Amino acid sequence: MTTVPILALDAAARDLLFNEARTHNRWTDRPVSDATLREMYELLKMAPTSANASPARFLFLRSKEAKERLAPALSSGNLEKTMAAPVTAIVAYDPAFYDHLPRLFPHADAKSWFTSSPALAETTAFRNGTLQGAYLILAARAVGLDAGPMSGFDNAKVDEAFLAEHGWKSNFLVNLGHGDPAGLFPRSPRLDFDEACRVL
Repeated sequence: MTTVPILALDAAARDLLFNEARTHNRWTDRPVSDATLREMYELLKMAPTSANASPARFLFLRSKEAKERLAPALSSGNLEKTMAAPVTAIVAYDPAFYDHLPRLFPHADAKSWFTSSPALAETTAFRNGTLQGAYLILAARAVGLDAGPMSGFDNAKVDEAFLAEHGWKSNFLVNLGHGDPAGLFPRSPRLDFDEACRVL
């Protein structure tokens, strides 16, 4: 049996995704196309979730009208940069994600795991939806976009304005586009391995 070797990303790819990537606060006016958003989603959807549940839902706000609907939910510190971003993604999750499990996880009756335990369903939806939001950030960088993830908004207002008809719940926001380096803060420190990790 032939095994396929696991290849590692080169230094340039690691820099693109992690080492040189930054959280952006100012944006150029260069637009983001539907094709780029679709390309980003096609990448992020392939990353793992529990039982392939894929509970995240994404709304991409690009029009002036959509941004104006979002504005009342934003904190003052997030308003200007969000209005200026070419796209703002609402990273949400579907509490009833398990309805799709017969298709997404067909080799077991996974739906029953969650319909029989509302607490497990909520924890699974939030945890894995959050994971998928992180995958979105990395996928955005992989397709040449910058990202500015943030909290600092009223979840209830966002849910009412954008998500109520679907029954989805908001988690966090991510501004997307091509960042203006002039708006970057100096790189903040990170914890060293020995501060954050234990090998047992």
